Amino acid sequence: MIPVTLFEGQKVALFGLGGSGLITARALQAGGAKLVAFDDNPASVEKAHQIGIPTGDLREIDWGDYQALILAPGVPLTHPQPHWSVDLAVRAGVEVIGDIELFSRMMQKQGRRAPFVAITGTNGKSTTTALIAHVLSSAGRNVQMGGNIGRAVLALDPLSENPANQVYVVECSSYQIDLAPSLHAHVGVLLNVTPDHLERHGTFENYAAIKQRLVAASDIAVVSMDDDFCRQAAEKIENDKTPVLRISGTPVSGSDIGFDGSDLLDEAGEPVIPLSGIGSLRGQHNGQNAAACLAVCQSLGLSNEDVLNGFRTFPGLAHRMEQVGTVGPVLFINDSKATNAEAAAPALSSFDKVHWIAGGLAKEGGIETLAPHFSRIEKAYLIGEAAGMFAAQLGDTIPYEIAGTLQQAVNHAASDAAKDAAKDAAKKTESAVVLLSPAAASFDQYANFEIRGDAFKDAVSALEGFKGIED
Repeated sequence: MIPVTLFEGQKVALFGLGGSGLITARALQAGGAKLVAFDDNPASVEKAHQIGIPTGDLREIDWGDYQALILAPGVPLTHPQPHWSVDLAVRAGVEVIGDIELFSRMMQKQGRRAPFVAITGTNGKSTTTALIAHVLSSAGRNVQMGGNIGRAVLALDPLSENPANQVYVVECSSYQIDLAPSLHAHVGVLLNVTPDHLERHGTFENYAAIKQRLVAASDIAVVSMDDDFCRQAAEKIENDKTPVLRISGTPVSGSDIGFDGSDLLDEAGEPVIPLSGIGSLRGQHNGQNAAACLAVCQSLGLSNEDVLNGFRTFPGLAHRMEQVGTVGPVLFINDSKATNAEAAAPALSSFDKVHWIAGGLAKEGGIETLAPHFSRIEKAYLIGEAAGMFAAQLGDTIPYEIAGTLQQAVNHAASDAAKDAAKDAAKKTESAVVLLSPAAASFDQYANFEIRGDAFKDAVSALEGFKGIED
C-alpha cells in the first residue's frame, strides 16, 4: 500500500466505501490524515467501522474544516447530477478528487523517481495495460500494475530502494481521470475514443476531453491514429509542445508504429516486430494494442528484442479472446466479455473460419452491425434469450442452430469443427475455431460474463482429447 501523506494532520472526507474506497481510506489513515468516511449503503459503513476506519454522516460535518473530499469513481461527479456529498463539498469550496489524483500527487511529492505509465481509451485499455506490464516485467523491471484493471492504485507497492527499476502501469477510466485534475504521467496512452458513459459525462465532447486530458498532461503522449478524435487530439497536443508518438492498428501513413496484419512497422513502413503466430495478439485491435506497447517500452529504454520476447509469452486476459486450448486441430477461444455486437466484432474479424457461439440477453440492435463479418461464420450456435432474435438477423445465408444452453453449444460446435478441420487438413487450409463471443449480456443464464466464460472453459476442458495452451 502507498501511504498518502498529502493531508497529514488535516481533516479529509471520503465518500464511497467499496473496494477501492476502503483501500484509499487505509492509505489516508497510514499517511496521518484525520479521516471521516461515509457511504449511502449502511452495510458498507458498518464494514468500514468494523475494520477501524472512522465513519460519520458527511451531512453533519463542518465542511469548512476539511481540506478535500475523496470520491470513489463510481459516484457521480457531474452527471446525471452531482452526488449530494459533491454538492456539499463544492458549496464549501472543498476540492473533490479521487484515488488516481492522490497517487499522482504522491509521485510528484516523491520526485517522480519511478516511471508512471497511464493508459486510457474506450476499448482495449485493459489488454494494453496488461501487455505493457507483462513486457516490462519480462524484461526485468519491477512492475506495479493497477487502477481500473482491478487492483486499486493505492494498493500498489510504494517506491522501492531502487525506484529507477520500478514502473507503475495504471489503467485509467474516464471516471478516474475526471477526479484527477493534476494527473501527470511520464507516458500517457490514448487508444481510441468512441461514445460511452455519456450518462456520467453528459456529452461526447465532455467524455472525449476527459480522455484527452490524460495524454495532454503527460511527458510523452502515445496516441492512436485510428479514429478522428484521436487524430485531432494528437495534433493539438503536439501543437502544445508535448511530444507525440503516433500508433495505429493499420499501416496508415504518418504513424511512428503501425501494423500490417502480421508485423509491427516503423515510421518508414518497414517491419520491426512480427506478431504472426502469437495467438494472444490476434487481430487488428491487438495490433493497435501491441503498437502502443512498443511505443511505451521504447520510451522506457527497452529494445525491440525485449518487446518481442514479452509478446511471445503474453497469456492475454481472461475472457478477452482468451485461448482456452485445443482438441486436435480445433482451437477454442473464450471472448465472454464481448457483451454487445461492437465488442464481438474484433474477435470475429480475427479468424477466417469460425464456429460461433453467441447469445444471451440481447442489447439494442442485436447483431445487425456484425453483418460484414457473417461470411467468416461456418455455423452459429445460439443460446439464451437472444437466440430467436439472432437467428432472424443471421437469415438464410448463415447456418445456425438454436442450442439453448452453453454446454450443448460447446458440444455441437466441437463436433462440427472437428469434422471441418478434418476436411481442411486434406485441403491444407486453416483449421476450425470455436469462438464464444456472445454479443449479448449474460444475465439471462449467468450472473456475469466471468461466470459465463468459466462455464465455457469448463465445458471445453471436459471434451475428450482437450489440451491446454500451456500443456
